[in-house]
This record gives sequence, structure tokens and C-alpha cells, in this order.
Amino acid sequence: MMLIPTHRFRDIERKPEYLQPEKCVPPPHHGPVGTMWFIRDGCGIACAIVTWLLVLYAEFVVLLVMLIPSRDYVYSVINGIVFNLLAFLALASHCRAMLTDPGAVPKGNATKEFIESLQLKPGQVVYKCPKCCSIKPDRAHHCSVCKRCIRKMDHHCPWVNNCVGENNQKYFVLFTMYIALISLHALIMVGFHFLHCFEEDWTKCSSFSPPTTVILLILLCFEGLLFLIFTSVMFGTQVHSICTDETGIEQLKKEERRWAKKTKWMNMKAVFGHPFSLGWASPFATPDQGKADPYQYVV
Repeated sequence: MMLIPTHRFRDIERKPEYLQPEKCVPPPHHGPVGTMWFIRDGCGIACAIVTWLLVLYAEFVVLLVMLIPSRDYVYSVINGIVFNLLAFLALASHCRAMLTDPGAVPKGNATKEFIESLQLKPGQVVYKCPKCCSIKPDRAHHCSVCKRCIRKMDHHCPWVNNCVGENNQKYFVLFTMYIALISLHALIMVGFHFLHCFEEDWTKCSSFSPPTTVILLILLCFEGLLFLIFTSVMFGTQVHSICTDETGIEQLKKEERRWAKKTKWMNMKAVFGHPFSLGWASPFATPDQGKADPYQYVV
């Protein structure tokens, strides 16, 4: 029985006769600098809206059911500030992950003129994506939803309506971290609120009726538990992927490692920026990753 190589299609792409630059039209004229990146995918947009609605529901229950009716002013203020700060950072991280170009390769740049401008040395080869007609850097993969090749693509996440790639992985990691934290915080507050209401009169521990209060708290508890598990797992897999410098797709396909191995700390700084600072935890701080050559070749 003859085994077929897993990456046979990539070997074909490396042969010059398959580049066929004459079939590629020049890339379209780029819009003004700073044009917002946004994927027009119905499923992704719906998931992003659901994400915001779930966070807003948690805000509603935490504030109007648990904290504002509480007679402990200090408890309400401290927990209100912490929860709202974490929720704000989570939604800000979500926006940055969704609206940041994940590392898209220019579409349709596999033209004869562009290939000649690369001035390839003897023995150097390039990748060409047959779907978007682009010269692919090493470690780039094509996303069928974004319809673009993405540098260091980890996966396409419908919850942020975007690919997780080289330029927005930091924001996705922060999004999962802050969602996990507000889910844990909400679960702890729900537990304390139930204990308080069992000890006191249910009619005095909430501005809503006891049945409505119980239903709202149970729904929040279910939501918090579900998202705590999901985002904690995602956060852990993303940190592991960063430390090993191997994307989810590369792990799944068991691709041969052709890039230099670095320490875990260097890999973390490559994603979150140099040097280590509070900016690592801020979705408003753009990582200073340096300007590496976007096109790498295999000899």
C-alpha cells in the first residue's frame, strides 16, 4: 500500500511552473491608511453580538439584582468597580481582536512583476496560494471565511468574527482572560448573594420578586460557569501555543518546524511586545513586535 504525503499540495506549490503569475491580476488599490478591518460574515457578526449581549446581561444582574439593592455600601462599590473594570477590558479586547488585521497577506500579489521584484536567489522558492493568488510567507494559511492568507494563523474564531493571527493574538488572549475573570467574579458574587438571601428575607435582598431573582441568578450562574470553563481552556491553549511558538493549525497538521526555536519568554514578548510592562494587560497598547520581513523563503 502506497502512502500519500500529507503535505503533497505544498510541495506542488513550491515548483515554479505552478506559480502561473500570468493568471493573477494585480492587487486592488488600497484604501486610505487606517481603514478598519472587518469581516462581513453573518455567523461571526451574530456570535459577536451575542457575546456583547451576554456581557450586558451579566452587568444587569450584577448591578440591579445583587449590588445596588445591597445594604453593604462598601461591598457594592468595591465589587461594582472591579466587575465593571474587567467587563470594560473584556469588551475592549473583543473589539481589538475583531477589528485588527490579523496579518492578512496582500491579495492577488502573485504577479510576474512582484515575483521579479523579490530578486530570489538560486535555490530559493516561494509559496503561492491558489485560492487568493497571493505569495504566501512561511507559516501563513488560507482562511476560507476571511478569504485571505493569514500570517501565523491559529484559527478562525466566530466569537470575535476574525482570525486569530500574528497581529491580534494578544487581544484574543486578553479577551479570553478577562471573560474568564468576570465569569469567576460573577459566580463568587452569586454564591454570596444566595447565602445572604437564605439568611435574610428574600423580599429584602433584591428589588425583584423572589422567583424572578432566583431565575436571573440561576441563568447568570449557568452563563458564568459555561464561559469560565470555555475561556479558561482557550486561554490555556493560547498561552501554550505562544510558549511553544506553534499555532493551532501547525499542531493539528503536525507541520515540520522550519523556524528558529526561541525561549518561552522570547515567544511571549514577540506576541505581547517589548519590554514587559503593564501594557501586556492592556488592550489599548499595541505590541511593539519589530518589523520583520513579511516574506520568508525556504531553501
